[in-house]
Amino acid sequence: QVQLVESGGGLVQAGGSLRLSCAASGRIFSFYFMGWFRQAPGKEREFVARMRWNGGSTAYADFAKGRFTISRDNAKNTVYLQMNSLTPEDTAVYYCNADTGLYDYWGRGTQVTVSS
Repeated sequence: QVQLVESGGGLVQAGGSLRLSCAASGRIFSFYFMGWFRQAPGKEREFVARMRWNGGSTAYADFAKGRFTISRDNAKNTVYLQMNSLTPEDTAVYYCNADTGLYDYWGRGTQVTVSS
């Protein structure tokens, strides 16, 4: 079993920053990628960023490049998403994702609201 627990969401003003955390437990050795997706009201879930669990290579959605940074702490089995220069368009529920190559695991999400 795999559990992903997000934290760090909240309300922030435009231009502000938030750092999301995703603590993983269970069959972590099976992870290939860990990353973040988001879903805004009335929209489909979209990719934000991901990184190789072993090796650390990263990938970002175009809207995240230059503003968001994904990182990990292997000792804590935790992945982070540092989000800077937030805009109201970043308002969404942010979900942690673990991809084993065969199966995707998801957290329950954390709400990020950016006020103008």
